[in-house]
Amino acid sequence: MGFWQIIKEDFCEPRRQDPAFNSWVEIIFNYPGVWAIINYRFAHFFYENGFKTIGRMIAGISRFLTGVDLHPAAKVGRQVFLDHASGIVIGETTIIGDRVLLYQGVTLGGVSLNRGKRHPTLEDGVVIGAGAKVLGNITIGKNSKVGANSVVVKDVPCSCTAVGIPARIVGQCEENQLAHDKIPDINKELFSYLIKRLNILEEAVKENKTDIIKEDIELEEKYSSYLKSLKN
Repeated sequence: MGFWQIIKEDFCEPRRQDPAFNSWVEIIFNYPGVWAIINYRFAHFFYENGFKTIGRMIAGISRFLTGVDLHPAAKVGRQVFLDHASGIVIGETTIIGDRVLLYQGVTLGGVSLNRGKRHPTLEDGVVIGAGAKVLGNITIGKNSKVGANSVVVKDVPCSCTAVGIPARIVGQCEENQLAHDKIPDINKELFSYLIKRLNILEEAVKENKTDIIKEDIELEEKYSSYLKSLKN
């Protein structure tokens, strides 16, 4: 696909991915993420063709106008949508595939001062929730989702959901790209497990029970599948 066809495609992203979209006029005033991507296309073109200073200048102006810090050396695929966009940071060696959705406050950053690949790779169909930080030379697999405000420092396999600080994999993700709100609450589930277990022990002490193994086993079985789904 040619350069101008990709630009045209970028303009169409709000209509495809945002249910709040009403008219093309709104793109001018209400979609800074679209302009950030379009500005990046020009900045990347100059940067890759030896005019790095011009590329960086365009990126700097774009950051001022849109609130998105997108390095011109990053590689961004087609049909990428920055929803609300404000505060998004995308580092120099980041690679973003096709049909990726990023929400406001997302950081695709590095954890090393060494040159070379030090930023994340997002494969096709990835969704990164608002405020999430994906750090280092790691890969978020195809069609995976990262929950809002999570901090990801390890690879995430394809079609998985990762949440928490640091992020853990909590199973397969929804097929619906926008269904990233349906994410298990790890802390709630674990606290619930611990509280119920404490209640069993307190009841045993109070009533001088000696046989609490059955209740304990039932509780363990109830939560074992959930606990096993958490991967370090």
